[in-house]
Amino acid sequence: MSVSSKGSCLCGEVAYRITGNVGIFQYCHCSRCRKFTGSAHASNLFVSPDQFAWLQGEQLVGYYSPDNTKYFATSFCKQCGSSLPWLSKSGKVVVIPAGTLDEPPGITPIQNIFCASKAEWYVPPSELPEYDELPPS
Repeated sequence: MSVSSKGSCLCGEVAYRITGNVGIFQYCHCSRCRKFTGSAHASNLFVSPDQFAWLQGEQLVGYYSPDNTKYFATSFCKQCGSSLPWLSKSGKVVVIPAGTLDEPPGITPIQNIFCASKAEWYVPPSELPEYDELPPS
């Protein structure tokens, strides 16, 4: 699906735009994604490098690439610590943390990956009560 969407970090100093056809939108439950997001899974979109551009604050983008990984790396805002898009080690895809998008991407997740290593405490959201704000005391 062809999209044009902007994203940013929590402090707003780093911003980016994605355009074109988003390839995949998925949840990743691997231990690396859990560690980086501090959550049960990462929610990532993939775009080709030519469909991604920094709009501002690129000098504030930190990058971490573990030696023992084939594809995984991470980027973050050096000022506020927010996750940010990162170029995979293969150089073929930019991974967009969906939570950093400021506008809906026009697609929804299509799959869960690395479920064999998902957190033992993970409970699917559909099995939990929902509240529009803080739950009642």
